[in-house]
Amino acid sequence: MNNSSFSSFTSLFSSYPKGLSWDSSTGFTPLEKAVHTQNKIVVIGQVLSPFTIEKILDDLIPIVDLVGVKQNANTAKTGMYAIDIFIVVNDEDTLKERLQVMSDTYLVDLVYQASCPTLSKPGLLLMDMDSTMIQMECIDEIARLANRYDDVANVTAQAMNGKLAFAESLQTRVACLSGVNLDALEHIKAQLPLMPGLWRLVTELQKCNWKIAIASGGFTYFADYLKDLLGLDFAISNVLEIENEKLTGKTTGQVVDAQVKAKTLSSLQSEWEIDSEQVCAIGDGANDLPMLARASLGVAFHAKPSVRAQADYVVSYQSLDALLLLIAP
Repeated sequence: MNNSSFSSFTSLFSSYPKGLSWDSSTGFTPLEKAVHTQNKIVVIGQVLSPFTIEKILDDLIPIVDLVGVKQNANTAKTGMYAIDIFIVVNDEDTLKERLQVMSDTYLVDLVYQASCPTLSKPGLLLMDMDSTMIQMECIDEIARLANRYDDVANVTAQAMNGKLAFAESLQTRVACLSGVNLDALEHIKAQLPLMPGLWRLVTELQKCNWKIAIASGGFTYFADYLKDLLGLDFAISNVLEIENEKLTGKTTGQVVDAQVKAKTLSSLQSEWEIDSEQVCAIGDGANDLPMLARASLGVAFHAKPSVRAQADYVVSYQSLDALLLLIAP
């Protein structure tokens, strides 16, 4: 959406309690005396029509005070469009609940932020791998080649929704893979479907000297490959035991579960001397929640319903580089 299309919005806001006007250089500004606030709702979509923005603002009026609206400063860095709606919040819990409903209604992402990291300082992004960096669960695809997909996928779904302890579910699923030849893993690795926006997200953060790492409940066979492919700084994941070029149905070493992911975030922050407000994490499953909670910006990405309900920041409809729209220039 360009400035000329935004200019037609002026009359749209004239009837609002806090009328807003559009200026092509500064964006929307309040007609009344400005109220200074960092609290904002980032609205992200492939297309944001005047109709959609009007409906969103109509829904917000009963629960917040509108202060101003501007084009998101990092829009040009992504394949999406975003606006920042600056607000005064009366009840954060009610607002977050309402944003989830609005997001599903209008099929856009609405993220409330009271503060955000910045690209102007070094930062850290720790990412889950399966269904976050790539568009599949590697263990399910290995099981498919072993004709055990239904058994494994059912356990995976329960674990990701928090209905099974992760270590227990991992042991159960890996046992189903006993006897799988390494050629199957090579076949999967050669066709890993990268999540849309992954390359752009990594490239933009690396330009700004951010550290990027993987903490995965998946396997080193794939996580280490992605680390090298993308030029990332660190990766930790589970190690499949291999004998005679076949999987034994076991893992070796520590299990990378929810607590290990959270501890990895803290240890990397300390090792690389990253300010706490510059620490980001992104994941989709229940085993990502402690990691997301420990980060200053922890985003549940295309997450399971139970995870969306518990996360402070949720992106459900846009690509992975939407994270850039939640970071200041």
